[in-house]
Amino acid sequence: MRRRSVAGGCAAVRVALDPTPRQAGLLRSHAGGARTAYNAGLAHVRELLDAGGRPEWGMYALRRWWNGAKDSIAPWWAENSKECYSYGLECLAGALKNWSDSRHGRRKGRRVGFPRFKSRRASRPAFAYTTGSFGLVPGDPRALRLPRIGRVHCMEDVTARVGGRRVLRMTVSERSGRWYASLTVEEPPAKPAPVPPKKGTVGVDLGIKTLATLSDGTVVGNGKPLGHAMRRLKKAQRRLGRMTKGSGRRERQRRRVARLHGRVADVRRDAMHKLTTRLPSSYSEIHIEDLNVQGMMANHRLAMAVADAGFHELRRQLGYKCRRTGARLVIVDRWYPSSKRCSNCGSVKAKLALGERTYRCDGCGYVADRDLNAAVNLRDWNPPVAGSAPETLNARGGDVRRADAKRRATRTPVKREPSDRTRPA
Repeated sequence: MRRRSVAGGCAAVRVALDPTPRQAGLLRSHAGGARTAYNAGLAHVRELLDAGGRPEWGMYALRRWWNGAKDSIAPWWAENSKECYSYGLECLAGALKNWSDSRHGRRKGRRVGFPRFKSRRASRPAFAYTTGSFGLVPGDPRALRLPRIGRVHCMEDVTARVGGRRVLRMTVSERSGRWYASLTVEEPPAKPAPVPPKKGTVGVDLGIKTLATLSDGTVVGNGKPLGHAMRRLKKAQRRLGRMTKGSGRRERQRRRVARLHGRVADVRRDAMHKLTTRLPSSYSEIHIEDLNVQGMMANHRLAMAVADAGFHELRRQLGYKCRRTGARLVIVDRWYPSSKRCSNCGSVKAKLALGERTYRCDGCGYVADRDLNAAVNLRDWNPPVAGSAPETLNARGGDVRRADAKRRATRTPVKREPSDRTRPA
């Protein structure tokens, strides 16, 4: 179970559930009710749009419509808690708002398409409680109360994890055949300022061969959970592809494949949390690179290894865990040549092949491990002051006039630029 920060003075406590077979069926029924409300509301909105109308798709407007139409759409709605239907309509209202904001330029990022219907097999089962007698069970630290389902056993002491805070919301979801409950709890309004650790600054160089190399010489290995499970995944996926669609055997095999993927995600998450918890609790300032993960994924030879490493998740976890401990997280400029720069004399190499694991400086003769040299450079990096340098240096150390900056940039925004430009693309 992990706890992660949530905006608005709240935190989330996630715990694995241990339901009985009867309770598992009720959980799936509640998740199916949320999916039914979502699909029914989406069909209603699409019907009005096709007729040329301007429907109200806010959460409360959709709830009013559902309360008037639920008897004809889902006569069995009373078997589940009303909260599951409200959750489905809440998700639909959010999806429609994102589509509308993206269409009118009010939402940043990629263009968001119109919501689609949720499939029973492809969508993730989930529902939430926001009102009613849900949450902790007094005198039973390893249980949660779910309306219309009852007491559900938990795999951990959830009462100790909540720590007396008020539970505002509980979201129940299934992933890889296991049910989880995420409790949104209220943080106290006034908290003492965290005291940063006594250790100083550390540079963290992320990589594929080793997940992280620290400037003090510590090396964190890369477990590569997806690479180690690839043989079993291929075999299970081939068996799944040979089975008849819609059959019971195919459904059981699909669950086996999902459990394998869940195991890979759990191993990766466990290693990530251990690393991102240790760094902010040991160092007062952490310097990491601003990696362009999307650009690195464009290389089909490294895409799977980069995705398996989870660079973006590591940076995300470091962000909120540094705020907890009072440590400072510094994002180093993407164009800073940490791998090509000598940490001893400061000279920058023109080229550095990916296969060169040992850094050898042509100027001073300094020899060090490639990742350690980059980590030391990241530790010593200071953000440049705007307008303080009239000139800059090129890759060979020569001066470049400011007029040359008007030329079009040709650098590749990845961690390490390709050194062999003669090879055809």
